[in-house]
Amino acid sequence: MSSSRVISCKAAVAWKAGDALVIEEVQVSPPLPLEIRLKVVCTALCRSDFSAWESQAIFPRIFGHEASGIIESVGEGVTEFKEGDHVLTVFIGECMTCRHCKSGKSNVCQVLGLERRGVMHSDQQTRFSIKGKPVYHYCAVSSFSEYTVVHSGCAVKVSPIAPLEKICLLSCGVAGGLGAAWNVADISEGSTVVIFGLGTVGLAVAHGAKLRGASRIIGVDTNPEKCEKAKVFGVTEVVNSNDCNEPIQQVIKRMTDGGADYSFECIGDTEMITTALQSCCDGWGVTVTLGVPKVKPEIAAHFALLLSGRTLKGSMLGGLKPKSDLPSLVNMYINKEIMIDEFITHNLRFEEINKAFDLMREGKCLRCVIHMPK
Repeated sequence: MSSSRVISCKAAVAWKAGDALVIEEVQVSPPLPLEIRLKVVCTALCRSDFSAWESQAIFPRIFGHEASGIIESVGEGVTEFKEGDHVLTVFIGECMTCRHCKSGKSNVCQVLGLERRGVMHSDQQTRFSIKGKPVYHYCAVSSFSEYTVVHSGCAVKVSPIAPLEKICLLSCGVAGGLGAAWNVADISEGSTVVIFGLGTVGLAVAHGAKLRGASRIIGVDTNPEKCEKAKVFGVTEVVNSNDCNEPIQQVIKRMTDGGADYSFECIGDTEMITTALQSCCDGWGVTVTLGVPKVKPEIAAHFALLLSGRTLKGSMLGGLKPKSDLPSLVNMYINKEIMIDEFITHNLRFEEINKAFDLMREGKCLRCVIHMPK
């Protein structure tokens, strides 16, 4: 059976921080108990892949986590999936049994949380190798490979009629932004929203805010191209902070009569978290941080910002429980209730994967979807 044999396939391997990925032949082990092996159909480059590739020390490594695929084989004990099922991969799982999964209050699974060491959750080993030497995972997904192995709790079964080349964006960025707007902030109708960073996640927040009926959605970015595209997603006003003669938080407070109802930090800069907190109003202002900082992880803010009634909240995948919530987002896309296509600025062949990194570095893309060989 296929579930008991090693597969050789092509993968884009990162050998050193910041160096171009190299298409290599890798060996992919069979799925162990409660794991599945899937044929990756499409995968997108997320900013967190890019940031980790630039800065992290675990190599060689196969990046990629925002992906869709078709199950090739299942390991022992897997009853939820079968060969041929269409799935999304997710970087945080849902075991359904831990305290957090059962709480109804959290999506931070205690068993299948964010994996940072480049190995699988179950045995702390890798499923990839080259000539017998291990190649490390990223977020226990590693979708920049024709085949990959993930824990069954880190995959979500989706409708077979949903286009895999589109819905792969729902495994991270677009879902994270929508969830932050709807679940974490719980944006109310008629409210004022400010969003720092108009990449995919920030624009997904804007899309979610528009669907919730926000009256003003102010986008802040330094990239003129992104500022222009933002209106498609519901942004009503754009501020290029490079053009301002005073701190951006003062500009926002003046525009909103004392501060926005909701502010979102979607850059991955802890100094901008403070700025976002300063940009929301006293009493009930809510700031949500979604970005992952590359440097200086500590947040510094004057206690008076919180004493005056503001709230600062973190967001992981928008508070969405992967298995419980992502299928409904897929159905909303099928029913034309949410946008995905508009986030895709480039479609690339697998062998062009380094072009996606170039485009992201140059600020010339939202999402590049990489189509794996059929």
